[in-house]
Amino acid sequence: MSKKEFGDLNKRELVDLVYTMMNTEDENNSELPPVEQVAAERTKLDNKAKFRRILKSTVSALLVAAAIAVLISMLFLPVIQVSGDSMMPTLNNGDIILLVKTKRFCTGELCCVSWQNKLLLKRVIGLPGDNIDIDEKGNVYLNGEPLDEPYVTNKALGECDIDLPYTVPEGKLFVMGDQRETSVDSRSTAVGCVDYDQMVGRYLFRIWSAD
Repeated sequence: MSKKEFGDLNKRELVDLVYTMMNTEDENNSELPPVEQVAAERTKLDNKAKFRRILKSTVSALLVAAAIAVLISMLFLPVIQVSGDSMMPTLNNGDIILLVKTKRFCTGELCCVSWQNKLLLKRVIGLPGDNIDIDEKGNVYLNGEPLDEPYVTNKALGECDIDLPYTVPEGKLFVMGDQRETSVDSRSTAVGCVDYDQMVGRYLFRIWSAD
């Protein structure tokens, strides 16, 4: 390899040349490798370095995206899995649903309630100040008017030990499950009306169906 050829190499190529010379398999071979070989080795090293940079950048982006998704889920859009059949046929056991955190609820909306370290899926029936009445056949009356409940397939009075008619206290919500015969909800003094602070969120949509 001539002096001119050495002069044509940049610093990185010179370093690569020294590295190649130090790692040559033939220790008795004192001949310097040609510029083309050095350039080829340099290209390999550059490609490896570029791959590592891309891999590092991709992993970092994925970690940031995952952290943002977890943060959004915790603060604004909780994701939960349905446990039990109190909301059938609207929701089935094992369904995965998305909620939206809010303090505004309307009659008939699906909601998630935190109760004794459990998450309960129920439906908002009465707002603060509303008058609730339920007859022996399970028909619900809201402020003296029959409540239209197309989501209920089998009406029943169910587990009800509150005094009817019942007025929902301020700052509370009256909730019931769609399976009226088996659901334990605000009709029972064991649960009662729930505070707004107990509301985890309002049902937004089903992400995955267990059926």
